[in-house]
Amino acid sequence: MSEWSIDAPRTLTIEQPVDRLRVRTLAGAVNVVAVDGPTRLEVTELDGPPLQVTLEGGELTVTYDDLPWKDFNWKDLPAAINRWRTKRRAVVSLAVAPGTRIELGSASSDSVVSGTTGPVTVHTASGAITLVRLAGPVEANAVSGNVQAQSVSGDLKVSTVSGELTVFEGTSGKLKANSISGSMTLDLAHDHATDVSLNSVSGEVAVRLPAPADAQVQANTTSGDVSNAFDQLRVGGTWGAKKITGTLGKGTGTLKITTISGAVALLRRPATEDDAPADGPRAIGFAKSDARLEDPKDQA
Repeated sequence: MSEWSIDAPRTLTIEQPVDRLRVRTLAGAVNVVAVDGPTRLEVTELDGPPLQVTLEGGELTVTYDDLPWKDFNWKDLPAAINRWRTKRRAVVSLAVAPGTRIELGSASSDSVVSGTTGPVTVHTASGAITLVRLAGPVEANAVSGNVQAQSVSGDLKVSTVSGELTVFEGTSGKLKANSISGSMTLDLAHDHATDVSLNSVSGEVAVRLPAPADAQVQANTTSGDVSNAFDQLRVGGTWGAKKITGTLGKGTGTLKITTISGAVALLRRPATEDDAPADGPRAIGFAKSDARLEDPKDQA
C-alpha cells in the first residue's frame, strides 16, 4: 500500500494502475476528468487538516483521517459535521483512466465528472453536481444541491430533496429521477428511445422531446397545471387531477411522470439545433420569476 499526506497545494502523479477512485471531502470542489496516461492528483486549495491519500489494490482513496469510507452511514453526516469544528476546504482535481469506477461524497463540495465510461456515484448534501459526457451508469444523490447532466449516455439515476435536476442532450437508455420539491428540466436528444421515470411531490417537471418523438407517454398530476405541445397526446382528468397520455411515433420508449402538486409540461424539441435556444437548457423549463409554466407554443 502507498500512502501520502497532503497538507499544502501539491501535484501527485501515480504510475500504478488505478481502477477505482473514492473521494470524500466536506467543502470546496472535486473535479474528475478522464485521460489517457497515468493518474494525476492536484490539490490547488487546502484549508484545515491534511488530506490522506492511499493506494491499495488499484483503489485510490482521498479523504480525511476522521472521515473514513468504511463503516460510515451518510445519515449520520449532519451530526458528524457538528463535531468537525476546524475549517475544512479542499479543491481537488484528478485525471483518471476512462474506465475507472468513481465514488465521490461530500457535505458541500461541488463535484464535476467528465468523459468517463465506468460507473459513477456522487453523494452530496448542498454541493452542486455536474456530469458531462459519461457513458457508464451514473447515480447522483443530493439534498439541496442541484444536479446537471449533459450528454450522459449511461443509465442515469438521480435523487434530490429540493435540488433541481437539469438534463441537456440526454441520451440515457434509462433515466430515473425522484425529488420532493426540486424542479426537473429534461432535454432528450433526437432519435433515441429512452425509458424515463420522473417522480415529484411539489416540484415542476418539464420535458422537451425530439421531433419526431418515439415513446409511450403517461404524465399525472393531482393538483398541478399541465401543458402539452403534441397533438397525438390526450389531456384529461377529473376532480382537479390531470393527465397526459398517448403514443408518440412507434412508442418504443416510455415517459412516465408522477407529481402531486407540481406542474407538468411536455415541450417539442426543435427539428435542428440551429433552432435551439441560445442559452441552453435553462430556456426549456419554467419561468423563474413567477414559477408558472411557459407557453409551449413559444418553445416550438
